[in-house]
Amino acid sequence: MINPRIRKRDRRQVYDVRLRDPDGKVYGRTFENKAAARAWEAAEKTARNLGAWVDPRHASLTFAEVASRWLDSNPAKRAGTIERDEAIVRVHLLPPFGRRPIGAVTQPDVQAVVTRWAKSAAPRTVRRQYGTLRAIFAYAVNADWLSRSPCRNVNLPEVAPVSRRLPDVDQLAALSDELGDHAPMLWLGVLLGLRWGEVAGLRLARLDLLRHELTIAEQLTRERTLGEPKSDAGRRVLTMPAELVEMLSAHLARRGLTAADGDAFVFVNRDGAPLDYAHWRQRTWVPACERAGVGGLGFHDLRRANATGMVADRVDLKTAQTRLGHSDPRLTLAVYAQATAAGDRDAADRLAERFLPARAMDARWNGAPSRKTRREGGI
Repeated sequence: MINPRIRKRDRRQVYDVRLRDPDGKVYGRTFENKAAARAWEAAEKTARNLGAWVDPRHASLTFAEVASRWLDSNPAKRAGTIERDEAIVRVHLLPPFGRRPIGAVTQPDVQAVVTRWAKSAAPRTVRRQYGTLRAIFAYAVNADWLSRSPCRNVNLPEVAPVSRRLPDVDQLAALSDELGDHAPMLWLGVLLGLRWGEVAGLRLARLDLLRHELTIAEQLTRERTLGEPKSDAGRRVLTMPAELVEMLSAHLARRGLTAADGDAFVFVNRDGAPLDYAHWRQRTWVPACERAGVGGLGFHDLRRANATGMVADRVDLKTAQTRLGHSDPRLTLAVYAQATAAGDRDAADRLAERFLPARAMDARWNGAPSRKTRREGGI
């Protein structure tokens, strides 16, 4: 409904548009002319009929209010993730956007902030901060507080791929020696591809040494509490090689654990308490890596080595995905399957054999030794 009236402060005629939202509550806007009032009224009615209506009153919510609600909206988030999100909101998002109504933030505003971040922060950091900002506006859109997010078509800095050198057999053996009683943790990472939290959270009841099976049903969080796996795919039963079974049996015997100690953690600190990642890394892992000559190696690199080994040995993708606990097979290939130097050499030789079969017999090669000669020890 459009109602003309005389505005008291300047005695000019204005037009009040009053409508009811789906809950029956009255809302509206005031316009200087009747044409603008009619256009807005028609747009609101059309949006409601199409199911695209957004309560314009919510657009006045400040970004800080929406961010606070977003932080409280997911009870399944891990404590570490919540802490990271809170820090990003407090340090990087509230200063530029905190007091502004969410409806007033535009795509150019977002691009300007991202561009400013990119001048002083690493590309991965910028993308992480932008991801949090985008999630907050997506939350507002899903709540019907905005019709669309300003986080669209934003140019982000390119992230250069990180190439990590995977440890070889000799390096793994040296590191195992340096880790002492915690050496089985290394082999659980290499042979089964377990995450650190899955290894640290492993309890005796999850081991079936007779069947050579290990069950992943929980993991130890950075706060030293048991939590759910990262996804449903993270719950899995893995077959262990005989050598790993023997290693774990010896480890349990040294600790004096029996089948009656089903709730006991397989790996603990010197006081018998669950491992703390930061302390374990600083006091055990890093010194052992440096003594073994593999400084800079991360525990997660063992998982990459495991995936790469499965791909190099032609383990089918579905099996590799299941053993790694990935919900998406593309993650198995894109993130963890790194090309090895040996695989690269093998690929080069196979391609040469396919496309240059007569190379060794062709006089134009000036007597260059054939691939067959090299393989037989001719050079």
